[in-house]
Amino acid sequence: MSLLGKPTIVSADADFNRYILQSEGKMFENSCPTSIAEILGRWSMLALEGEIHREMRSIAVNFMGNVKLRNYFLPDIEQQALKILHSWKDGSTFSAHEEGKKFAFNLMVKHLMSMDPGMPETVKLRKEYITFMKGMASIPLNLPYTAYRKALQSRSAILKIMGKRLDERVQKIREGSHELEEDDLLASVSTQSNLTRDQILDLILSLLFAGHETSSAAISLAIYFLESSPKALQQLREEHVNIVKMKGESGLTWEDYKQMEFTHCVINETLRLGNIVKFLHRKVIKDVQYKGYDIPCGWELVPIISAAHLDPTIYDDPQTYNPWRWQTISTATSKNNNLMSFSGGPRLCPGAELAKLEMAVFLHHLVQKFNWELAEHDYPVSFPFLGFPKNLPIKVHAIKKLT
Repeated sequence: MSLLGKPTIVSADADFNRYILQSEGKMFENSCPTSIAEILGRWSMLALEGEIHREMRSIAVNFMGNVKLRNYFLPDIEQQALKILHSWKDGSTFSAHEEGKKFAFNLMVKHLMSMDPGMPETVKLRKEYITFMKGMASIPLNLPYTAYRKALQSRSAILKIMGKRLDERVQKIREGSHELEEDDLLASVSTQSNLTRDQILDLILSLLFAGHETSSAAISLAIYFLESSPKALQQLREEHVNIVKMKGESGLTWEDYKQMEFTHCVINETLRLGNIVKFLHRKVIKDVQYKGYDIPCGWELVPIISAAHLDPTIYDDPQTYNPWRWQTISTATSKNNNLMSFSGGPRLCPGAELAKLEMAVFLHHLVQKFNWELAEHDYPVSFPFLGFPKNLPIKVHAIKKLT
């Protein structure tokens, strides 16, 4: 078929989609829409290919690797989650999706640039980021007063704030301060990489975008699905109450996280049915033969990665939210091969494990502190990023004490 003026193959075949992801850089390459690349920047990981993409991805992987998750992210995720949940009042109604966004944003700017919630710079950055995101899903018309033009203007404002933080790091280095006080990504790339100023800023922005959108959407989806599955919510709550009984009220440890077996089932099922990213854009870079089909070089590919997640030949009753489907190790391993929520291959999202950790920690405290219900009927949609038409309004009810 021809899509947007280009010969395009739309694939809902799980095996072929996995082949596309695993053959990145050999048979296929990323084909990010021009409008998104312009907003995120020419050095964004979403737009890059080849060696520079591998270098930037390596920086991101090290930034969010297991050692960092265990020693730096975990305690701060818990702190940020508790700040959000402590602001919820018994019987109040608010947007769960906005609260999830606030949580994810605060966490990312803290670890990217050591910016704390409430700082004037942080407040301004979040305001500009909201405008920036509205332009990501708009018609790419660079005309006055359009969402796209406003997004480009907000990008400039965001880079100005980030650039100021970067300049502060560079100044410290010039003054001979080899030990920077901040333990964030900006400090790391300032001292340990050969990236240019523009490359650093686009990297920080792309990680803020990816970390914010993925985690906030995943947490919102978990709240949405659990609200309609009391049995799953009850079992999840029991698991986390038991963890607290065994360890006391001290902060969560990596060992606690690894013990959250049913929580991981909930996370997998939320990602499977929620489908945060439903499709990708790829381009054929050499003639491909696959199962008797010839695919010419230069053609576009749109792998529908959500197709496998909803395939009844892979998942029984795929439209039903069923965390228990992940409890049998043999079947869970097989199903995990078809779970492509974070893409796959060389472009596997470097923040995949961070997003899962955020979900687990947030749910750990949420299910012990509150019951909730939808204040209005709502549902998840993707256009092109996952959201809720009414921003997922919920009414919360505080739990007095769990025993």
